[in-house]
Amino acid sequence: MAGGKETTRQKMINIMYLVLLAMLALNVSDTILNAFKNINDSLVTSKTNVNTSIDQLFSSFQNTKLKDEPARAQPIWEKANKAKAYADELNSYVQQLKDKFVTAGEGINEETGDIKLRENMDIAQGIMINQKEGFKLKAKINETREKLIDLLDEKDRAGVTFSLEAKDAVKQVNGKKEWVDINFGEGTPLTAANTILSKIQSDVKNAEAEVVKKLFGNMDKALVNLDQFDAVAVAPSSYVIQGQPYTAQVFLTASDSRSNPVITVNGSSLAVKDGKGTYTGGTGSVGVFKWSGVIRVKQTDGQVKEYKTPEQSYQVAKPSATVSPDKMNVIYAGIANPFSVSAAGFALESVNASISGGSIKKVGSGQYSVMVGGDQVGKTLSINVSASNGGKSLNLGSQQFRVKALPTPRAYIKGKSGGNVPLEWIEGAGAIETQLEDFVFDVKFRVVRFSATFINPRSDAVTIANNGGGFGGQIKGALNSIKPGATIIFKDIVCEGPDGRQKVLDGITFVAK
Repeated sequence: MAGGKETTRQKMINIMYLVLLAMLALNVSDTILNAFKNINDSLVTSKTNVNTSIDQLFSSFQNTKLKDEPARAQPIWEKANKAKAYADELNSYVQQLKDKFVTAGEGINEETGDIKLRENMDIAQGIMINQKEGFKLKAKINETREKLIDLLDEKDRAGVTFSLEAKDAVKQVNGKKEWVDINFGEGTPLTAANTILSKIQSDVKNAEAEVVKKLFGNMDKALVNLDQFDAVAVAPSSYVIQGQPYTAQVFLTASDSRSNPVITVNGSSLAVKDGKGTYTGGTGSVGVFKWSGVIRVKQTDGQVKEYKTPEQSYQVAKPSATVSPDKMNVIYAGIANPFSVSAAGFALESVNASISGGSIKKVGSGQYSVMVGGDQVGKTLSINVSASNGGKSLNLGSQQFRVKALPTPRAYIKGKSGGNVPLEWIEGAGAIETQLEDFVFDVKFRVVRFSATFINPRSDAVTIANNGGGFGGQIKGALNSIKPGATIIFKDIVCEGPDGRQKVLDGITFVAK
């Protein structure tokens, strides 16, 4: 770029070249950016999980110790709520900074789920350093840490392990020692800075959780009083299949380990172990059966007290099963059809399903995936259901389903199915794509072949055959030669679905403007 007198055009080219070199020097690979995005997602999930755990701690304390011993529990409850308020305040401030990042980064890219300008290395520095937000954040982090620690007793403060703290480095990190410069300084991509903010939010929740656990842990366990007795009857299910046993446990909510109660059901005594008796009802016939239990307990003064259970009922029914498709009332050939299979009276883990003329695979508790080939289209297949009980397999019946072929998709080029388009638009086209409209599954069809007819103004029509969906050299050459007003007709479009069946699609026509 040296020597000789340069034209204005050459000067402009030289400037553009320098800009390009600068851009290349600043470029960060997508692999690194994606790694930051994945870490950010993990931190957000972790924060949510910790928050759920904290909510459960508050709910448990409120429903037990705060009710049972309000005088002792109220001061601890108030401190825990202060910890929550301190953490929420800092978390909200960090979220405001993240929102600023997203706004400055031109929003979220729907394809990556990340900020559109995630590779930008100026936005984070501008907001956090130039606008002084990073220094405010540092102060708020350390202030919140001190507030949380001050809520704890002296003996608990020494054992604090949470990492919520913003300290300058003792030794230089890449030439930097200031906390703000290390985390948000020059050369920090926007997505990396956003991930750091997510880590801070996660640290906030972890700090809150540790403080709340220590506060609640200082509350003595609730005292158990054995002067209140309630008779309880618990049955795994009130719906029983004919021929299968019905069982229920009858016991006291509190019992004396030095003696066993006497338990009877409908006048018959039950065997008692550890204060519990197990009742087995008859299931030899279909119907609704009722029973109640009586528990007799000998008190320390020799008196016998009697407690009655509420009346219980159970229903005995004939074997039955329910098979329902999750998305439709048929089975489509060539794709995974999700099904839910359950049987009344049986645990989902004990239920099994099989199919004739295809394959069925269990993918979860009660969830199955059914696959059938294209050769089964038009046929009716049966899904059979059985269940394991007592080491034996019980047949619960079957249900029939019709096998249908996948519907025919429509052809598209760059999201359009024909019409008047700019000349540059059609010249930049590269392939024919397919799409199923108003269909519950995301199914891909592969274009096998097609032909294209080019009709330029005052010229003879030219038809070119093409294998595959992507435009070959002849098609691309013809597209680059079309004139305004030209008509391009894509026809004889043959595609193949996942079921192996080929379909001929309707042609699509474009007119270049």
